[in-house]
Amino acid sequence: MELFLGYLIIFGARILDVSISVVRTILVVRGKKFQAAMLGCVEVFIYITVLTKIMSQLDNIGNLIAYSLGFGSGQIVGIWLEQKIALGHVSYQIITKGNRADMIKALRDEGFAVTVVEGNGRDGKRHILNMVVKRNLQFKLHKILDEFDKDAFVTIKDTKHISGGYMKRK
Repeated sequence: MELFLGYLIIFGARILDVSISVVRTILVVRGKKFQAAMLGCVEVFIYITVLTKIMSQLDNIGNLIAYSLGFGSGQIVGIWLEQKIALGHVSYQIITKGNRADMIKALRDEGFAVTVVEGNGRDGKRHILNMVVKRNLQFKLHKILDEFDKDAFVTIKDTKHISGGYMKRK
């Protein structure tokens, strides 16, 4: 039983430190250096603690399996966690079918800042909507898009830095 508990601790600790690593890496990419540094300290503490246990018992194949499985599982958990936290912003460009003043009004009523440019597509006039949206509000945005224009052409880009402009606070 004690052996199994050791495997479980290694597995769990590895999931924790790799999950932290995934989130920390994403924070670094988004320019959140202080949060990333704090997570890095916790990550390394857990990593060194587990590595010390592994290195002292290299002949125990169960430890190595628990360590490896914890790493893979930690990747999955870290990505899932980051998606749930949804830090940062994304930029949207939405090209509508025809005049969508009703959709633009609905977006603005929900607190989204929208810049509209008129364009010409193969089949006539289009509205080109440019928006910067908090990542945790994407579901809400897509719900509105589906309600008004399911066939809109949508591109999404990760946004690292924002300055100026208008973003309504709700």
